[in-house]
Amino acid sequence: MFTGIVEELGEVTAVEKLGDSSRFRLRGPVVTEGARHGDSIAVNGVCLTVVETGDGEFTADVMQETLLRSSLGALDVGSRVNLERPMAVGGRLGGHIVQGHVDGTGAVVERTPSENWEIVKVSLPAELTRYVVEKGSITVDGVSLTVVDAGPDYFTISLIPTTLALTTLGHKQPGDPVNLEVDVIAKYVERLLGARGQEGPSGQEDPK
Repeated sequence: MFTGIVEELGEVTAVEKLGDSSRFRLRGPVVTEGARHGDSIAVNGVCLTVVETGDGEFTADVMQETLLRSSLGALDVGSRVNLERPMAVGGRLGGHIVQGHVDGTGAVVERTPSENWEIVKVSLPAELTRYVVEKGSITVDGVSLTVVDAGPDYFTISLIPTTLALTTLGHKQPGDPVNLEVDVIAKYVERLLGARGQEGPSGQEDPK
């Protein structure tokens, strides 16, 4: 489990294509400190399993399912990535509950600079629209953010100088893809309410 508070701006140092999967090597001295085989590290919001570590780098295998559902397939040597280690039990939850399970991808539509921040508009897949609400939380490339405006096929976020400087969101241009993870609590509530609506008066499933 993660919080969406990016710890480090890392870099892809190698990409090995393995048929329908890929092996990435990424540089991240902070997140690899103490990391071992089997540990998890979020890369642009995608939870990956560490295969090897050494010299401030780690490798991770990315399966076809992940490549299809996220923007990791577009990464190449030199690409910058947002890195975060899992939340430690007993630590502060600085962002919101993030699983590292990408729900879909969007794209930067436009950027509107202001004096001390920047408004970024991001396209939103139709199947995720119902989970995104004004002032709610959303994870964009692994960064926990508050939704400013929720439209029918887009949402906007306001980026402070720290986020612009320390994450990949400061460099994303219109057309660039981003990984999206919506609030998992909203998905559970929807599923539970749907199941409840199918039950009869006694609590059993309605036969109709």
